[in-house]
Amino acid sequence: MRVAGARLLDDRDYPAVRAALGANPVANCMVSARVEIAGVDPWRLGGELWGSDGREPKGALDGLCFAGPNMIPLAGGSVAIRSFADRALRRSRRCSSVVGPSEQVLGLWDELAVDWGPAREVRAEQPLMALDRNPDVLPDRLVRPVRPDELERYLPAAVAMFTEEVGVDPRAGDGGAGYRARVAELIASGRAFARFEGGQVVFKAEIGALSQHVGQIQGVWVHPDRRGEGLGAAGTAALASRLVKGMGRVASLYVNSFNTPALASYRKIGFRQVGSFATVLF
Repeated sequence: MRVAGARLLDDRDYPAVRAALGANPVANCMVSARVEIAGVDPWRLGGELWGSDGREPKGALDGLCFAGPNMIPLAGGSVAIRSFADRALRRSRRCSSVVGPSEQVLGLWDELAVDWGPAREVRAEQPLMALDRNPDVLPDRLVRPVRPDELERYLPAAVAMFTEEVGVDPRAGDGGAGYRARVAELIASGRAFARFEGGQVVFKAEIGALSQHVGQIQGVWVHPDRRGEGLGAAGTAALASRLVKGMGRVASLYVNSFNTPALASYRKIGFRQVGSFATVLF
């Protein structure tokens, strides 16, 4: 038996949304970064925020879900998750993935799988890690922000990273125009970083989401010919140091549990696990 109750939030719900997001700033960074800039209005936000009021005090939310290019269920028990599934099933799937805290993602997927499945892949265990102090690994001083005029040299590394990580070529469908635009935007905003050698990218990573309190590192990649040399750890430490020391944020990232080399590298830097994410890929 399904339970109705998820509602579309608007700017009147902004205080309750900020309170809900503030309860777990590391896990909620992706959505917090959007809300802090755009508020709750769907047109400005680039997606909808759904809320479940449940039995919380009046004006508070006991469940929260972002529905946009990715669906991100952030909080809520079984009743809230069922209400989000009900709302999602009223329309065709529009998202490319469901990602977020593992309990909410896997619970939501249980409700959606019959209608939205099969998924291309379900990554059920992705440690969510954070660092709020100087890294234990010496940061690579050659890792720097990518300049706009370096887009053509940076883009092949970004494509290679995405293809390895997600399992599909991001240029499929539109010849790469959309992905190129997203990468160019990251570069223009100063959130794409790389180490160049001989004009070639040997390490890259990005600050994908940046809220008032947390910066989420994404897209960590080392050239295949240079793996095993410590470039990944030193490069990631450079981004973590920039976030913690330079910007006053907590550095965060999440990683597939089966990627044991990456997990070992992040732990060596000083990241500790603070939660667990899951991702359903379509």
